[in-house]
Amino acid sequence: MKFAVIAPPGAGQSADPDWMSTFAQHVEMCGFESLVLVEHTVMMSQYTSEYPYAPSGRVDLSADCDLPDPLDLLSFLAAHTDTLGLATGVLVLPNHHPVVLAKRLATLDRLSKGRLRVCVGMGWMQEELEACDVPFAARGRRADEQIAVLRQLWAGGAGGVDHDGEFFSYHGAVSYPKPARASGVPIHIGGHSRAAARRAGRLGDGFQPLGVRGKQLIELLDLMRTAADAAGRDADAIDLSLGHLASRIDLEGVASLERLGANRLVLATTETADLEELKDEVSACADRLELR
Repeated sequence: MKFAVIAPPGAGQSADPDWMSTFAQHVEMCGFESLVLVEHTVMMSQYTSEYPYAPSGRVDLSADCDLPDPLDLLSFLAAHTDTLGLATGVLVLPNHHPVVLAKRLATLDRLSKGRLRVCVGMGWMQEELEACDVPFAARGRRADEQIAVLRQLWAGGAGGVDHDGEFFSYHGAVSYPKPARASGVPIHIGGHSRAAARRAGRLGDGFQPLGVRGKQLIELLDLMRTAADAAGRDADAIDLSLGHLASRIDLEGVASLERLGANRLVLATTETADLEELKDEVSACADRLELR
C-alpha cells in the first residue's frame, strides 16, 4: 500500500513558499509516497453549481483562498524534495489545452526524474469551466480526446503526429522533451460518478473515487472493471486510490481498504494554517501506519 497526503487547500498557505516547502519536506521525511494538490483555475464569488462532496452542495473554500496553479507549485516543490511523488488530485482537465499541457506535464516529469502522477477530473463547477470557454455538457468528450492527445504527443517521434478530432486538430506535431518514463506520465481518473468509473476502465492508469464508500463504491469498482474488460484492458493493472482522513486512518482501516483492491490511500489533513499542528498530525499518522 502507498500513502499520499493532500496539502490542505483550506489552510490558505499554498502560495507561501516557506510553508509549503517545509510541509512537503516533512511529508517526505515521514515516509509518505506522494503529495497531492487540488486545482481550481478560478473560484466564483457566486455560483449555482452543486458541489458533489458535501451535503450542503457548497464547497468549503472561500473564493479568495490562495489556490496556486498545481503544476507550477509541484515544480517548485520538486526542487525542495528528493523522492516525494508529485500528484494532482484533481487537475480540471477540460480547462487545459492538451497540446500545451502535454509539454508542461512532460517537462515537470522529466525534471523531477519521473515523480509526477496526474489525476484528472471533469470539473463540477459549470461557471468555472465556462470561464475557461469550455461547454459544460461537452467536458467528458473533450477530456477523452485530451487524454488521447497527451499520450499521442508523448509517444510521437521526430516525424510528428497527426490528429483530427472534435475539439483539437494538428498535423506533424512534435513535442519534446518526453516524460521520464517511456509509458508517459500516469493519468488517473478522479471522480465519484459512473462516467468517471467507465472512463477509468477505458482510459485510466488509475481510478481515484474519493468521498465514496459502501455499496456505491462497490458499484463503481464493478463498473470500472467491466469497462476495462470491454476495452480489452487488464482491470487489475489499474491503480486504485481511495480516500481517508490522516487523523483517523490506522492499520485496520488500511487492511479493509486493501481488501477492496486499493493500492494507494489519499489522506486528507486538517484544514489548518498552523504548520506545527499539521506536522504533528502527519507524524502521528506515519507512526500509526508504521512508515518509519
